Amino acid sequence: MTSTTATAHHLTRKDGRRAEITPEGATSASRAFAWLLIVSGALGILASFVITLDKFQLLQDPHFSPSCNLSPVLSCTNVMQSAQASVFGFPNPMLGLLTYPVVVAVGFALLAGARFRRWFWLGLNAGMLFGAGFCMWLMSQALYEIGALCLWCCLAWAATIAMFWYTTVHNLRHGNIRAPRAMAAGVLEFHWVVPVTWYLAIVMLIVTRWWDYWQTLL
Repeated sequence: MTSTTATAHHLTRKDGRRAEITPEGATSASRAFAWLLIVSGALGILASFVITLDKFQLLQDPHFSPSCNLSPVLSCTNVMQSAQASVFGFPNPMLGLLTYPVVVAVGFALLAGARFRRWFWLGLNAGMLFGAGFCMWLMSQALYEIGALCLWCCLAWAATIAMFWYTTVHNLRHGNIRAPRAMAAGVLEFHWVVPVTWYLAIVMLIVTRWWDYWQTLL
C-alpha cells in the first residue's frame, strides 16, 4: 500500500493532476509538453526544408543567393558551402527532415492519449541529446571556423534546445531519469532557467564574435 501511494505521488504532475500510468509502466504527458514537441518539431522541419531547397538550388547554380543572405555575417551561402554542412556525406538538414517529423508524430500521439514505456522516453531523450550536441558543435563551427551564420540554422538550434530540455524535464518529473530528489525538485520548479540561460549564452557568443560588425549597424 505504501509503495502504491508513493508511486502515485511520484507520478503526479506539477499542475496537481495525476499522470496516466498503465500496469506495464508506460506514462503519458501533459498537453503543454505535447504541443511543445509539435511546435518545436514543426519549426525544425521548416528550417530543414528551406535549407535543403536552397542547398539544391546552390548545387544547380553556384551564383544562386538564398533569401537569408543578408550580410557578410548573416550568410547562408558561406555556411552551406562549408565542409561542416555535410558532416556525414550528405547535407545536414536531411537529418532534420528525417528526425523532426518523428518529434511531431510523438507530440500528436501524446495529444491523442498515447503512453510510452521508460525505454522509449530515454531513447527519445538520448536522440535529442545527440541533436542538441550536434547543433552546438555546428554553432561553434559557424562562429569560429566558417565565420558566418545561417538564420534558418539558428531556428533549428533553438527548436532542438527546447525539445531536448523539456523532454529531460518530463523524464525527471516521471522518474524515467534517476536523480536526487532535491535536484529533480529544483529542475521542475525552475525549469525555465536552463533554456533561458542557454539562449542568452548563444546570443552573447554571437554578439561578442562579431562585435565590430554589429557596431557598424548602430
